Amino acid sequence: MSSHSERNDRKRPSAQGRDFRSKPRKQNDFSRGQGDAKDWIWGTHAVEAALSNPRRPAPKRLLATPDRAKRLAPHLQKLTCLQVMEGQEIAKQLPPGAVHQGLALKIDEPEPLTIAELGTPAKGFLVMLDQITDPQNIGAIFRSAAAFGARGVILQDRHAPALSGVLAKTAVGAVDKAPYARVVNLSRALEELADMGWRAVALAGEAEESLEAVLDAQPTVLVLGSEGEGVRRLVAEHCDALGKIPMPGGFESLNVSAAAAIALYEASKVRAADEIVS
Repeated sequence: MSSHSERNDRKRPSAQGRDFRSKPRKQNDFSRGQGDAKDWIWGTHAVEAALSNPRRPAPKRLLATPDRAKRLAPHLQKLTCLQVMEGQEIAKQLPPGAVHQGLALKIDEPEPLTIAELGTPAKGFLVMLDQITDPQNIGAIFRSAAAFGARGVILQDRHAPALSGVLAKTAVGAVDKAPYARVVNLSRALEELADMGWRAVALAGEAEESLEAVLDAQPTVLVLGSEGEGVRRLVAEHCDALGKIPMPGGFESLNVSAAAAIALYEASKVRAADEIVS
């Protein structure tokens, strides 16, 4: 791996990168987690995806209404952790406001990959989240990442919520379809990825060029900043380019999950065009 000074000598943007700003969504009571609620997943798609993910550990509890229990796969109906109960009883086990659709699952999050595992081989595109903490935004980004074929999502170890609760419900099962890594230092992760052949592009409202102009067929890490502060200076310095989403309507900003969906679509177009040429 190159040293910090060597990595900063690589091509980098001339301006500080700050992502599209928006006020964080007002958190519902259940997005903060209450007691051990952070280990719960609820909703049909989220629960079924978690149960089918081999990177998940064994489930601790599976709650289902009588009707939902009848529709479970035969092997799930035999689980010793399955408890059949009425919907209101399931609701009592979950944080207030959780829409469980007759299914709830207590389980630890999937085993994360290392940066080396996630980035090998260097192909396609990854998503990196810099201090994005809103569970609904992260869940929506996971959903877009899975929909547009991203190789995976890179989260911070200390500043990102668990992949459960409202995050998993918003992702509609995508947290179990898009691989992810948790890292302590994003800048060092970008250095490691650069040495593996990845190019980093930060989404920033102040960028001089559009995202479409700076994207190319190289393996790319799309770096998205927090809802309030954007991509931090040191992280932006480890990126090879900054790109913005043109907004001819004159509106000043986009929610970070909306901006992520557009950026992922642009990256998927570049990849598709390159595959046609190849």
